[in-house]
Amino acid sequence: MNEEVARRVLTWWDAGHDQFPWRETADPYAIWVSEVMLQQTRVRTALPYFERWMARFPTVAALAAAPLDAVLKAWEGLGYYRRARNLHRSAQQVLERFGGQLPQDPRLLQTLPGVGRYTACAVASIAFDRPVAALDSNTIRVLARLTDLDADVTLAATKKRLWEVAESLVPAERPGDYNQAMMELGRTVCRAARPACHLCPLADICQARSGGRQLERPVRPPRRRTPHHAVTAGVIWKGDRVLIAQRPPEGLLGGLWEFPVGKQRDGESLPECLRREIEEELGFEIEVGAPLMTIKHAYTHFRITLHAFHCRYAAGSPQAIRVSGFEWVRLDQLKDYPFPATDQQIIAALQDHG
Repeated sequence: MNEEVARRVLTWWDAGHDQFPWRETADPYAIWVSEVMLQQTRVRTALPYFERWMARFPTVAALAAAPLDAVLKAWEGLGYYRRARNLHRSAQQVLERFGGQLPQDPRLLQTLPGVGRYTACAVASIAFDRPVAALDSNTIRVLARLTDLDADVTLAATKKRLWEVAESLVPAERPGDYNQAMMELGRTVCRAARPACHLCPLADICQARSGGRQLERPVRPPRRRTPHHAVTAGVIWKGDRVLIAQRPPEGLLGGLWEFPVGKQRDGESLPECLRREIEEELGFEIEVGAPLMTIKHAYTHFRITLHAFHCRYAAGSPQAIRVSGFEWVRLDQLKDYPFPATDQQIIAALQDHG
């Protein structure tokens, strides 16, 4: 069966597949960048970012030499910013440890910041023709249905089993094409909610389909209720300038700039929340003025309702207490800094009313 799966999937791939710029190059760096961008991001969303990134940072050396703010600015709007920070750190390590060339061994690739087993194996197989399996969410779905796997795929033991299945199927010849074909099969045919089984090259050997259980695979635990937080943000004016703060380098949205923000506590009004957060993070006092806008936004594990207010500097000397830095800038200078999606909406509102 193993050789038959690879033969069918590669025949399906050769009959026609989507064309993307990272599939038209043999450059390991470009392939690596694409794999990182495509983690938790749709292909069509990542495509323009990839093209702009490669124009701005065409080589590992160019990325390594760039300031982090420029890297985050190029990533602005793509989300999951840890990916950008890790790409930047990894590029610097590739120069320092590997002479500017990505290592071909997936075990060495996994020693780079943010490079897990999937990314290492994908790059090794696609860029260097290494016969290793690359198990992403799309491939997991294909294999869980193909084998009618009735175990929770989020559990470590099940993932180990899936990796073993994936390794047993990857062919010695054209492993990169095979891995890409399995991912594309899961993305375009073996879809989560509406699998197009009539188009699948594996339909007649799919065990879940034969039992009518394809919509029950893969098995995942029930979704938990997503927490919600009320958050305040202050557009703090001092003359014609506003204050922006840089988030600490690690953690959520690390290294990005923002209008100072804080989470509302029980029993606390929104203005009280904002005054407290500015005091705790920057050590000075503000006057909270008129509301500017309200924004609803969802992150991976929680949702927020952000209430932005116009504020005025009142007293004290700003200090970087719980932020990495701060600047007083004019509105026309905001475009030079990388901001999260919510702050970009605030900036757009300020410019509309400016």
